[in-house]
Amino acid sequence: MSAPAQTHRRRSFGRVVGASIIGTTVEWYDFFLYGSAAALVFGPLFFPDSSDFAGVLLAFGTYAIGFAARPIGALVFGHFGDRVGRKKLLVVSLLMMGSATFAIGLLPTYATVGALAPLLLVFLRLVQGFALGGEWGGAVLIVSEHGRPENRGFWASWPQAGAPAGQLLSTAVLAVLAAVQSDAAFESWGWRIPFLLSAVLILVGLWVRLAVSESPVFLEAQRAAEEKARETGAAEQAPITVVLQRYKREVLVAMGARIAENVAFYILTAFTTAYLTKALGLDASFALNALLVASAVHLVTIPMWGALSDRVGRRPVYLLGAAGTGIWGFVLFGLFDTGSFALVVLALIVGLLFHGAMYGPQAAFFAELFGTKARYTGVSIGAQLASLVAGAPAPLIAVALLGSFDDPSPTRVAVYLAACAVVTLVAVLAYGETRVRDLAADDAVGTTADRAGARV
Repeated sequence: MSAPAQTHRRRSFGRVVGASIIGTTVEWYDFFLYGSAAALVFGPLFFPDSSDFAGVLLAFGTYAIGFAARPIGALVFGHFGDRVGRKKLLVVSLLMMGSATFAIGLLPTYATVGALAPLLLVFLRLVQGFALGGEWGGAVLIVSEHGRPENRGFWASWPQAGAPAGQLLSTAVLAVLAAVQSDAAFESWGWRIPFLLSAVLILVGLWVRLAVSESPVFLEAQRAAEEKARETGAAEQAPITVVLQRYKREVLVAMGARIAENVAFYILTAFTTAYLTKALGLDASFALNALLVASAVHLVTIPMWGALSDRVGRRPVYLLGAAGTGIWGFVLFGLFDTGSFALVVLALIVGLLFHGAMYGPQAAFFAELFGTKARYTGVSIGAQLASLVAGAPAPLIAVALLGSFDDPSPTRVAVYLAACAVVTLVAVLAYGETRVRDLAADDAVGTTADRAGARV
């Protein structure tokens, strides 16, 4: 390849990586902002007739509802992403998420419209969940399918870094507001500002995302699928049909691998904010600043874990993260209970480092499980079904296991984390190493004729 061609390819790939991380940062900013608001203000604003503890439970209940729409979003976006391409669907998901988040900032509260307020909140949360269900798979795949195989873990981890980047951004905005506003002002109107700011972020994300090229691996698989359909005269199978026929085991592996990662993340972010402020009585700014520091470390280290998985394999890095998560839960709350800012930050940093050891290699690992023409669907379904049973109820389960804010029992939450870690360890150990797989070697271009032949 000539030098100008290499330079153009590097710039093109740089745009792809940049568009993915900016897009996922915006999407996760929107999604995590809701979790922080649920822990801090949504209880009294939308469920004022409940006790403090019950109000937080109800607020986290609406938080969990957003996850219910994620598998549906995964199925819809996955289907069209495997049929028409990754790029178009990523633009749609960004617009949907941004519109819902902006609308939350305009919602009337229970004091204004009564029971309609929490109903509108639930509806917009469902829209957020639907959009995010389609976002993650497309973002990690468009990078995985553009990059070099030997560096796939590193580059595919950059969209993953959008999660802590979004967490960092949403927490930073909330921390600034908490510092400059009184509690009364924040609960009255200040909480709306971060949601309304998402409009600016969406415009930036769209501008970058519209400039990227479609995945070359997908385009080649699309050409092969069309050629095969012309030769056989049969229509191409729906991606979900291919996944169910050929990749059932891979979906289960992806789900199992996701359990500890997903539960750990939402306990370390959404739940700990409630624990520090409600159970320990610490200021909201204390909790938000601690999470801010830990999220910054998390952001920087995720690509390092992805790069390490390129050297030693996806499995060893992933297993380290799962085992560490299961053990660290028993240390985490002891450090929290000291009330020391430095020790709380240390607890969150170590917890998120173990999470990053799973999350960094995850994008490449999941992409390597499926063939190209079913990859968007397979990756999205596996990840989002796990989110429904793991991440969705995690803060809710953790609060319930805590028992109360007056006499909390955090050891039960640590046992819950350890049990989830065991599930992930079993799932990852049950599957072979995927690092050397060629994403372009697509065996998932099926037609209805293949399905009929499979029945004979």
